[in-house]
Amino acid sequence: MAQPYHAPPRASFLQKLGPGGAASLGLAVLTVLGFAGLPWLFRFRQVLRGIHGDESAFADAILVLGRRLEQDRITRVFEARLAHAEALWRRGLAPRIFVAGGTTGTARRSEAAAGRDWLVAQGVPEEALHLEDRSQHTLENLFNVRAEMRTSGWRTLLMVSDPLHLARAKATAEGLDLDVRCIPAADAPPIRGSLAWWRRAAQEAFLLHWYHTGMVYSRLIKSKSQLERVT
Repeated sequence: MAQPYHAPPRASFLQKLGPGGAASLGLAVLTVLGFAGLPWLFRFRQVLRGIHGDESAFADAILVLGRRLEQDRITRVFEARLAHAEALWRRGLAPRIFVAGGTTGTARRSEAAAGRDWLVAQGVPEEALHLEDRSQHTLENLFNVRAEMRTSGWRTLLMVSDPLHLARAKATAEGLDLDVRCIPAADAPPIRGSLAWWRRAAQEAFLLHWYHTGMVYSRLIKSKSQLERVT
């Protein structure tokens, strides 16, 4: 059986799009323009509501979503995600941590490997760490983690990311039928209320709209290849 499309390591923007990606992006842009920005505004409110996340609870695993490296080093955003995941693990909320993220951009190692090294340096034992090191974006992070979860018989996840990313990450996880609680790494930059924060919120609102547009588009045209990537 053919596997759903996965972008190659260090994928370009066009390679990341995959089947139907360009069409759904075009539709997302057209619907925002055609409805005077209302779809974007609706998703913008969802992004802001999502920054608080969910209450922590015991789970089978903690998942740290990856973030592109800069000169092979983790960014402040990625470090904040990792630090919060470590804190949850030390509280005993899950026995293991997934670190997700493939080799992206110009990096020579995967985001997951860099994240593992950071956690090991903080004293987290390697046997508690699981790597998902093939993905190029959030959807693939979650798709690949779901496969290992199912193989291992694990069901519940505490998913850690920066606050503005949580609404899109949660929508993607729920589309993949994952049982997740979203936990914000509140210390992740940018500073709440800053210009950079609002700019990131606006970007996340469009990406969330694009995700939902792609889901609807894939179902309308009944594309098996597209739906296999997102459900």
